[in-house]
Amino acid sequence: MNALKKDNFLFGLFLGIITPVFLFGVIWLINWFLMLIGVAKLWLDTETQVLVSIFVNLTYFRYYFVTLKYEKSGNGVLVITFASVILFFLFKSYIF
Repeated sequence: MNALKKDNFLFGLFLGIITPVFLFGVIWLINWFLMLIGVAKLWLDTETQVLVSIFVNLTYFRYYFVTLKYEKSGNGVLVITFASVILFFLFKSYIF
């Protein structure tokens, strides 16, 4: 856990980008595997996968702003999360 205890804006940006991308990949693989073996009849659509993976950053908000009081890292995660949510809703009809 000491690797996450950095008060750096760029580290917050990096963490805010990497975590949703990784989580989206994991969710997509789980859905693909469940559809492949025929267990799931109804799976999450891509829009839901993107929103769930973006909002995992809320755990980092809590961790950096409330628990550690690291405002620089928290602001980095905050900027990436708000930008990705705004871009999602702006381009939702074009991409999905």
